[in-house]
Amino acid sequence: MKKLTLSKTLIGTALATALGLTTLAFAEPKSGYEFMKAETREMQDDEFLNPGMAAVEKGAEMFNTAGANGKTCGGCHGEEGEELDAKHLATYPAFDAKLGKPLTLQQRILKCWTDNLGNKPMKYDSAEALDLEVFVRNRAHGEAVNVQTDGPMKPFWEKGKEIYHTRAGQLDMSCNLCHDFYSGLNLRAQTLSQGQTNGFPTYRLKNGRINGAQSRFSGCYSQFRADGLTKGGDDYTALETYVNSRGNGLKIETPSVRF
Repeated sequence: MKKLTLSKTLIGTALATALGLTTLAFAEPKSGYEFMKAETREMQDDEFLNPGMAAVEKGAEMFNTAGANGKTCGGCHGEEGEELDAKHLATYPAFDAKLGKPLTLQQRILKCWTDNLGNKPMKYDSAEALDLEVFVRNRAHGEAVNVQTDGPMKPFWEKGKEIYHTRAGQLDMSCNLCHDFYSGLNLRAQTLSQGQTNGFPTYRLKNGRINGAQSRFSGCYSQFRADGLTKGGDDYTALETYVNSRGNGLKIETPSVRF
């Protein structure tokens, strides 16, 4: 009989439970930055090398471009976004009392884009929407993530938690199976992170563009061989609420660089 050995690869939950490995869930949040190679971290840390900074510049231009009614984002928030509250930006998704539900930062931006500037709606996670989100969230670079999980946010946080732990697709996988139990281990040639979103929107070397958190969710569902949820919809907003809150205390790195 061959001796069973465990390598640094993804193994099934049933086997993990049988072997008493359910304690592999992380004790404290770690940014995806810690799972990147040294050269990738150096690229992110240098604004001249970070390819995501091009999106920051595009977003800054859009921020100061007059909308259909002649107003600009910068007219309210300062040309460089200096009037934006970094601590508040770090709380998104945040509860909107008028709507009775949380909005992601991108949803808030797109709402201002149409309601306050009179522009036509932009598609969620489109290149232009992400450029604006990257610029705005970059104004909170270094601020600690601080998503509310109690009060009016609790039912939405609970919904996001449920989605995070729900198996889907032909592979019968869920978010937590990879990111809670096997962070730091290898899935083929890729090291699994905790799935933290403190660096989003992020520049991915794999596809050479800025990626939003909800597009990344859809990418994971595709890997599960499952249908993704609707970008900008309530379910993904709930999931983003839960996932962002898992990284409470981590510093915002937008735009981060990830594989």
